[in-house]
Amino acid sequence: MSHRAHTKSRIKVCNKSFFHLQDKKADSSVLSNGLIKSAKRSGQLSLCNRGLGTVPENVWKIDELVLEEYKDVDFTRSDDHSWWNSEPLKTLDLSSNAISTISTNIKLLQELVTLKLHDNAITELPKEIGELKNLANLSLDRNKLKILPKEFYKLTELRWLSISHNMLEKIEPDMGDLVMLTYLDLSHNSLTSLPPGLGYLVRLLQLDLSHNQLEELPPDIVNLRDLKKLLLAENKLTFLPAMGELRKMEYLDANHNNIAELPDFLGCTALKEIYIANNEIKKITEDFCDQMQHLNVLNIRDNKIEELPENISLLQTLKRLDMSNNNLTNISVTGNRLTSVRADIARGGRLMQHLRDQVQEDPTDVPQAQWPDKYTLKKTQALTLVSRDLTEIPDEVVAAAADAQVYYVDLTKNKLTSVPVGITRLSESLTQLILKNNNISTVPAELSRCSLLLYLDLGSNNLAELPLELGELKQLRELVISNNRFTHLPRCIYDLESLEILLAADNKVSEINVSSDALARLKRLAVLDLKNNSIVTVPPELGNFTHLRSLELMGNVFRQPRHAILEKGTESVLSYLRDRIPK
Repeated sequence: MSHRAHTKSRIKVCNKSFFHLQDKKADSSVLSNGLIKSAKRSGQLSLCNRGLGTVPENVWKIDELVLEEYKDVDFTRSDDHSWWNSEPLKTLDLSSNAISTISTNIKLLQELVTLKLHDNAITELPKEIGELKNLANLSLDRNKLKILPKEFYKLTELRWLSISHNMLEKIEPDMGDLVMLTYLDLSHNSLTSLPPGLGYLVRLLQLDLSHNQLEELPPDIVNLRDLKKLLLAENKLTFLPAMGELRKMEYLDANHNNIAELPDFLGCTALKEIYIANNEIKKITEDFCDQMQHLNVLNIRDNKIEELPENISLLQTLKRLDMSNNNLTNISVTGNRLTSVRADIARGGRLMQHLRDQVQEDPTDVPQAQWPDKYTLKKTQALTLVSRDLTEIPDEVVAAAADAQVYYVDLTKNKLTSVPVGITRLSESLTQLILKNNNISTVPAELSRCSLLLYLDLGSNNLAELPLELGELKQLRELVISNNRFTHLPRCIYDLESLEILLAADNKVSEINVSSDALARLKRLAVLDLKNNSIVTVPPELGNFTHLRSLELMGNVFRQPRHAILEKGTESVLSYLRDRIPK
């Protein structure tokens, strides 16, 4: 019989009962002097999983708090951790507690960048939360929120926002004001509809709307040009809009809805994975197979598909195809009618190879053409020639694009020295033109003929001026001229009456013209990026541009507003400027 030596356990055992409820005094005692000192040194405070029912009042006052032991101090002493050298609170973690209310004093934490309130019992947010002008990251998951205060939508510096697993029934159109968002999670709520305005969130990379009660999507959702991941599972959607504008989307999950047919994916050239199981889809169309030749995963199980199109073998990059629990009785491919497919082939992920083996002519033997053919242009309605070291675009290629009514042209990372004049042949269809990362030094006045243009990217070129005629692009919503050689904003910009986003960073612009015949004419301008230029002074009248949701001025040579003001965000900068307008 062996005898083990008794060793003292190093595991600390909590004496509190699992359902222990603290009173307000006990909650306050959690914020010890040690935690306060640490927070003042690092700018970070974590009270995660402390059994809190309320937030200690000193949390909100921590930036002004001076501990008793520091009241009588020697200012000649060198001490990096003294209270006068303390960091303002920038990160606050109150997650995994039982907090039900947030004090209005939250407005005192003006330097807060990250706020974690997930896994609590919060029923409402104070309107004062809208005063946190530097807040960039906010987690509110797993609370009991039914509505967001109107002031919430003033948090225009938010980059990351998660409000999943709440009870939200409505989102205001003002959500479109949060134009800096790159991540938005509204999943597991009770939303029945979405407001127009989501299309303004053009920086979004991921949008999660799953597990709601949505019956349709707002039309402007296709304006989210940078979106890579879209999650729509477990809703009541009966159809999806044409997805072609979402050219950077890589992942789509629309499982468990009531969708009756596959949407038009024409233009979704980055899409790799589609999950659309448990819907009401009856067929996979030939157009879908033509458009999705770059697809890796297609999960379309538990639908009502009765047959496969003959050109499904075009899906050459498909690695996983799940078509379980449909109504397939046979498969017809290029004239070969298969009355059965062995179960091990269907379940083992070898169905696509099995189908390709039926095709007599191997499509992989066809050499890839240097230029897109008419068939491809017609199917994609896009001319994409990226990183080809091109110095010019042949007339016949542009002519073919015009015949195909191409509306999207991307010539990024080539060696073009001027905008191809032939582009004007697309004047009746072109809406998006991307010419960034070339050596372009001139833009032809004829480009103004493309009157349907909504988006024009001329970034990272050698431009110093734009022709006045470009002011005739009355529908242009976004213009990018960053990383060029402009010493002033081109005059034509002030005629672009529909302009909403102007990105002109990293140039040599020396002044901001806010006169009535210049920037003041752009009443729809929401985003103005002038960082890293040579601006000497910022006119106070810019403060009257209250329609601006994002103003970037960092990296210039002016002394006022100071860096500390710029860091507080757009609204603070505009307010600062308004206070300095001569009365």
